Amino acid sequence: MPQSNRLVMPLAALVAGAAFATSAAADELNVYSARHYDSDQALYDAFTEETGIEVNVLEGDSDQLIQRIEREGQASPADVMMTVDAGRLWRAEQEDIFASVSSEVLAERLPDSMRHPDGKWFGFSQRVRAIFYNPDEVDAGELNTYEDLADPRYEGQVCIRSSNNIYNQSLLASLIAHHGAEEAEAWAQGVVDNMARDPEGGDTDQIKGVASGECDIAVANHYYYVRLLESDNEADREVAESVEIMFPNQDDRGAHVNIGGAGVVQNAPHHDNAVRFLEFLASDEAQAIFASGNHEFPVVDGVDIDEVLASWGDFKRDELNVSVLGENNPEAIKIFDRVGWR
Repeated sequence: MPQSNRLVMPLAALVAGAAFATSAAADELNVYSARHYDSDQALYDAFTEETGIEVNVLEGDSDQLIQRIEREGQASPADVMMTVDAGRLWRAEQEDIFASVSSEVLAERLPDSMRHPDGKWFGFSQRVRAIFYNPDEVDAGELNTYEDLADPRYEGQVCIRSSNNIYNQSLLASLIAHHGAEEAEAWAQGVVDNMARDPEGGDTDQIKGVASGECDIAVANHYYYVRLLESDNEADREVAESVEIMFPNQDDRGAHVNIGGAGVVQNAPHHDNAVRFLEFLASDEAQAIFASGNHEFPVVDGVDIDEVLASWGDFKRDELNVSVLGENNPEAIKIFDRVGWR
């Protein structure tokens, strides 16, 4: 079976403008990816097996990849840019990185909420921002929504990441969309008042904070919890088993959802291959790889998911179009600054 070429460039090389070796062959595709998951290799290999198109991959930080594409200009070999979070896709959109794509396959396969209104980029996997809690200290009947995180009853109990984290920026952006900026700012201030400690660490550290007793409530993307639960490390599994996961706002709009997504780059030298790749990412096969590789939820209904995700059953997800999360990102950052969310 043909194999994809996974060219991983260090950040320093990206900044220095190291060459991305490629050719003008019609049977290849150049992907610039800010997704750092080994399981994505299965996506590239499956696409190559199905189409015969060889995939060359350049990995790096999202902002650095955007800068690289801008620097390369019309001569850029990039065909597709992949990254996580609508906020980052929006930043690339603002720099005019993406071309508009019209595809009947994507229109039919992907929900409206997962498609940019102008076809600039598309969501291919779902990442739920969940709440985790200590069941011995928190009454699950009282903690039901993201809004509850700002309730004074939880003063000194909340662990959450810093305001420069794109996942939290998008969560606040969703609250701006649903409640308006003024109410969203009041919420952010309430969460700051309820923090058990100054923000530190990544999503996994927030879950571990609940397990250690540093806090009683934490916010993190769902797949970090699954990684702990399925870890080969017994201590990690004990962390996961000591906390409970909750998908908020089931009685109204549903849990906040973000995405792993991609778009076709302006002046892509292999434009047709790029569109074909996006259409492949919406296939049942690729959707199942997202679900099994990084425990992300598919965006297409009826796709097999791993046992842990399946065990949670159906739950309601916010159907807000994810492009709004990017549009509200600047206001979210301003609110974080005003309330002192470090």
